[in-house]
Amino acid sequence: MSTKNKKQFGVWMDSHNATIVGKVDFDTEEFLILGHVKNQGADNNSNEKTSNNQEIALTHKYFKEITSLMPNVDEIHLTGTGQIQEQFIKFLAETPQYKNAISSESTSNKMSDENLTDYITKHFD
Repeated sequence: MSTKNKKQFGVWMDSHNATIVGKVDFDTEEFLILGHVKNQGADNNSNEKTSNNQEIALTHKYFKEITSLMPNVDEIHLTGTGQIQEQFIKFLAETPQYKNAISSESTSNKMSDENLTDYITKHFD
């Protein structure tokens, strides 16, 4: 499979926000912003166990919303702050639809949509 026809995606993410970049038409080389996803985070709850369970459920929902914008991933590059990328890579590896996707990661500060699109385009060149 040539690089041109691979389903390649990039995601900038932290614990609360994600920006997804990909190709709308896989026959072209142009990466575009596919969407933004927000994770509201757990409510303040006096019960630690309930709060932890809610946080896990919301993170799982966050990951599912991100993957809904990226069907049939061949390659994905994750960037952003914190450790959420490692959790997302683990989520992908445990999800049958995404377990064969080639993933890579890097760390970067928040960037504009245009800069993220350029960054992902350069990464896959």
